[in-house]
Amino acid sequence: MSDLFAELPEPGFEPAFDVTVQVGPPRDHGVTSAGRRRVVPILGGRITGSLEAEILPGGSDRQLIAPDGTIGIDAEYSAVSAAGPLLIRTRGVRSGSADVLARLGRGESVAPGAYYFRTTFEVEASAPELAAMQRTLFVAVCRRDGSQVRYRVHRVV
Repeated sequence: MSDLFAELPEPGFEPAFDVTVQVGPPRDHGVTSAGRRRVVPILGGRITGSLEAEILPGGSDRQLIAPDGTIGIDAEYSAVSAAGPLLIRTRGVRSGSADVLARLGRGESVAPGAYYFRTTFEVEASAPELAAMQRTLFVAVCRRDGSQVRYRVHRVV
C-alpha cells in the first residue's frame, strides 16, 4: 500500500508584497464575554511590491487579548490599486514575554525576533486583474513599530 500522504507536495513561500499600516491609539472596550476587547483604528498606509495600493482610513483591528497578553488579530480595511478597490482581512496572533508585550504596548521599538507576530492575508476584489489573489493563500510575518504595523506577505505555493 502506498503512502498517500507522502505524495502530497511540501508547501513553499515566495515573497509577494510589503504592507505598512498606520494605526491610531487603541480603544479599550473592557472585558466582554469573549475576553478583553480593544479596537485599533486603521488610519491609512501603503502596499508595495507585486501589489501596489493605498490603504484607506476607516478600517479597524478588533483585538482579543488573552490573560497572558497574547493578542488575537482580526483586522479589516480597504485599499485602492490601479486595478480597483480591494477589501483586505488579516487574522493572526501576536505573543511574547510579558516584558516584550508591555514594551510594544507602550509603543517602544522591539526587535521582531523577540516576539511572535504572524497573520493570514485575504483579498476580496471585483477587478478581474485581482481575481487570482482571491484564489491564493497568503501569510505574513509582522512587526509593530509605534504607530505602524509592517508586514511582509508571502504567497503559499
